[in-house]
Amino acid sequence: MLQRLHHVAYRCLDSAATVDFYTNVIGLKLAHAIAQDRVPSTQEFSPHLHIFFELGDGSYLAFFELANALAPQRDPNTPNWVQHLALEVADEAALLEGKRRLAERGIDVVGPTDHGFCKSIYFFDPSGHRMEMTARTEQPGELDRFAKAAPHILADFVRRKRSGALAAQSATA
Repeated sequence: MLQRLHHVAYRCLDSAATVDFYTNVIGLKLAHAIAQDRVPSTQEFSPHLHIFFELGDGSYLAFFELANALAPQRDPNTPNWVQHLALEVADEAALLEGKRRLAERGIDVVGPTDHGFCKSIYFFDPSGHRMEMTARTEQPGELDRFAKAAPHILADFVRRKRSGALAAQSATA
């Protein structure tokens, strides 16, 4: 049924700063902008700008700037490394070029981090969203092995969590 990602949408604090970052630093194309006073699906009055950046596969990264909303707040129960968006680059050279471009703008970058099947860098966009730029490094056959192992890894984690073993480990870690 589902074929591919059309877009993922986040809130931004300043659409001009967001456009500058995603076009001039990240290199995406600003593909569309929609300014509306009402939410199309609910007709709620909420003036906003919805901007779309096109990725290489034709999917989009989108943002909403809300004219009259209170400032967003992070979930205090979720570490800042958990919620992030990973964008794939062509190869490790492109990953290092991305790091250079970010650092050139004074943006703190973590990595590259080698995850065994990909290498990644991490940074925050102007609205505080954690972003990941990643290059695939998996070897032939690894994706099939990962898919085969995934249900077993899930079952083991659930078993350890239910037994209390993970809570005990975090208290001593």
